[in-house]
Amino acid sequence: MSRLPNLIGMTETNQPLDIDIVVPCHNEQDTLAAHVRRLHTFCRTSLHHTWRITIADNASTDDTARIADDLAAMLPEVRAVHLPLKGRGRALKAVWGTSEAQVLVYVDEDLSTDLAALEPLVAPLLSGHSDLAIGTRLAGSSRVVRGGKREFISRSYNLLLRTTMSVGFSDAQCGFKAVTREAAQHLLPLCEDDAWFFDTELLVLAEHAGLRVHEVPVDWVDDVNSSVHIASTATEDLKGMWRVSRGLATGRIAVAPVYDAIGRRPFTPPHVGIVGQVLRFGAIGVLSTVAFAVLYALFRPAIGAQTADFTALLLTAIGNTALNRRFTFGVRGRAGAGMHHVQGLVVFGIAWAITAGSLVVLHATTPDATHGTEIVVLTAANLVATLVRFVLFKAWVFRSRRRPELIRPGTTPAADASTEARTEPIPVDEHRAA
Repeated sequence: MSRLPNLIGMTETNQPLDIDIVVPCHNEQDTLAAHVRRLHTFCRTSLHHTWRITIADNASTDDTARIADDLAAMLPEVRAVHLPLKGRGRALKAVWGTSEAQVLVYVDEDLSTDLAALEPLVAPLLSGHSDLAIGTRLAGSSRVVRGGKREFISRSYNLLLRTTMSVGFSDAQCGFKAVTREAAQHLLPLCEDDAWFFDTELLVLAEHAGLRVHEVPVDWVDDVNSSVHIASTATEDLKGMWRVSRGLATGRIAVAPVYDAIGRRPFTPPHVGIVGQVLRFGAIGVLSTVAFAVLYALFRPAIGAQTADFTALLLTAIGNTALNRRFTFGVRGRAGAGMHHVQGLVVFGIAWAITAGSLVVLHATTPDATHGTEIVVLTAANLVATLVRFVLFKAWVFRSRRRPELIRPGTTPAADASTEARTEPIPVDEHRAA
C-alpha cells in the first residue's frame, strides 16, 4: 500500500482545485461505469469551477476496483483510490483528509439526487458564506420519490435528532453533502464513526462548534436496488447518537477548539439535548442524594426523623435548583432567578411529600426501624423524588425562560469564552491510489 500522492490539490493545468467530488463505492460493478460517466458529463458541461471526481473504492470484492481504474484511465479529471477496509465514513475521511481542494463533496454512487443541485450546494462554500452544505429531501420545495416506509423512517430519524441533540438541520442522511477543506481539517479528527453514521456525526459536531450549515432542497429518486440494511443501520445510528450526545455533554468531544479556530461569532450554542440534560441532572441528583443522606444522618439524633428529613431535603433542594438552573438547563444571570427558586420550592414540597410519606409508611409497617433502615428507605424515596423533580424542572420551571448565553460550545455555561486554539490536520490513512 502507498500513500495518496500529495499533488492532488492541483488540476492537470496546474490551477488550484476548487471541488473534489468523492464517490464512495462498495461492490458497485453493475452501475459504477454508467453513473461516473453521467457525473463526469454533468461536471464538464455545467460546473464553472475546477473540479475532480474521486472514486473511493472501499474493500470491494467484485469487479468494482478494476472498473474504477479503467474510468480513471479513460476520463480526465477522474481518479480512483482503493482502501483495504469497508466503510463510507472511512472512505470519506481518507480522501477528504488528504485533499487540497477548497470544497470537498460527496455524492452517493447511485446518483439518486438530481445533479442540478450540485452548483447550489458548493456555491455558498466557495464564497465563504457557509462551512458545510447538505441536500435536503424534507424541504417543502423538494421533490422526492420513495416508498412510505423509507419516508417514515427518514422523518422519524431526523425528528429524533432535532429533539434529542438540539440540531437545526433537516436531513442528516441525504447522500449529497459538501464541506470546506478548513472545516474538514478541524472536524474529521473528532468523527469516530467509519460507516453510515459518519455524516450525521459530522453535522452534529459542526452545529455544536458554531459552524454554518447551508441546506439545498433537492429532487431525489429512491434507488430500489439500495443495499442499505435499514434495521442494522438504525441500530448503529442510535448507538452513534448516544455516544455523541454523551461525548458532548461530558466534554469528551472537544468542539470548543473548533469554534475558537473557525466558528462564526456571535454564536448561541445549541441547547443541551435531552441526553445531555439527563446526564447532567443525574450527576447533580447523585450529589444531592449523597448530601441528603449525610445531612439526615447528622440532623436525625438531634431533631428527630421528620424534621431532619425536612431540613436535609430543603438544603439539598436549594443547591439542586441552583446547579440545575445553571448547568443542566443553561440559565445564567439574575433574571428570573427568584421565580425559579420559588418554583423550585414548590417542587421541593412535592419531593418532601414523597420522602415524608415513605417515612410514614415505614414507621407504620416497622415501628422499630433502625436509623440505617430509615436512611435506605429515604434514599430510595429521594431517587424517585429526583425523577419527579427533573420532569417538573424541564416541563415547568425552565420550560420557556431559558436564555442561552453567547458561550463557547462544548463548555459549561460558567466557562470563559475568550481563549483561542488551533487543531492539527487529520492524519492520512494509508491506501493505494490508481
